Amino acid sequence: MSLSDWKIAKPESAGLQSEPLDALVKWLEGFDQANVHGVVVVRRGMLLFEHYRTGEDECWGVPLGKVAHGPESKHDLRSVTKSVTSLLLGIALERKLIDNIDEPILNWFPEYSDLRTPEKERISLRHLLTMSAGLEWDEYLPYTDPKNSEVRMLMSSDQYRYILEQPVVLPPGQVWNYNSGGSALLGAVIGKATGKALDDVAREFLLEPLGITDFAWTKKAKSGIPEVGGLRLRARDFAKIGQLVLAGGNWNGRQIVSRQWIGESTAAHIGPADRIYFYGYQWWQGRSLFNGREVPWVTAIGNGGQRIVVVPELDLVVVITAGLYANPMQAWLPLLIFNRYVLGAVVSEP
Repeated sequence: MSLSDWKIAKPESAGLQSEPLDALVKWLEGFDQANVHGVVVVRRGMLLFEHYRTGEDECWGVPLGKVAHGPESKHDLRSVTKSVTSLLLGIALERKLIDNIDEPILNWFPEYSDLRTPEKERISLRHLLTMSAGLEWDEYLPYTDPKNSEVRMLMSSDQYRYILEQPVVLPPGQVWNYNSGGSALLGAVIGKATGKALDDVAREFLLEPLGITDFAWTKKAKSGIPEVGGLRLRARDFAKIGQLVLAGGNWNGRQIVSRQWIGESTAAHIGPADRIYFYGYQWWQGRSLFNGREVPWVTAIGNGGQRIVVVPELDLVVVITAGLYANPMQAWLPLLIFNRYVLGAVVSEP
């Protein structure tokens, strides 16, 4: 893929003013602890602003030292990968490789028939998509704590058995609880439905149709299974994912993901009790105040400060990459960049 895939224009050509964006650059220059690696702003289908910085980074937990990030640098998506997996599932549904999302998850894993219980047979793909499967799972513990459920999953010899053997503690569909295990199961279902590894499905179904050929997907050392949050892309290619969602699944006149799935998966289906966001099918929904009114947006969120923010009302896509892994700043700093500086630069409607 050529870096010229995006039409590049000045902010003012699409209703943005440069001053707030210049102020963002200056602010970051005086705030090294922020460890922001990249900010990309797309509006009306044009790349209007991008800024990259040198900072400490990792690749799936392996330190990379100081990296001079730029347009050609690949970056961990971490749990933004979950949102990409949701897109892949939508494509598999459209191609009739998966019948429907209300099918019991255990139907896809006959090798674990010994784990079947009446309670677990009620857990469907829909419940995994909305993180409401009701399984006992705790990812709120620090990732340095061996009791963290995701850590236990990653350390297990059979991660899918580990996930499915967890007891059901709540009725499926009632309570949201962050669960990367459910996302791992969704990736496995896509693999079973297509007969291919998840990274190969992503290449065929999504990335190459978007013109993305330079990507990586971190895999487990022993099994070679793609990690649930292991996709690595360049920031400009992050933005292509956002633009695809903004355009209802269409890219340059080609319908890659059905408009119905984009609408359904990015709609609010459940309200996490401890968050200001709502949740769809592996996508988050939030809102900001713009010119005295609420403007809704859809976002993909990854550990470390990774964000794709899609604002349909403003025809706007924003990408942020950072190295704030296990740092509490990752929760508020990307939101501050988006609200104060990017929305602050918007001076006209689409």
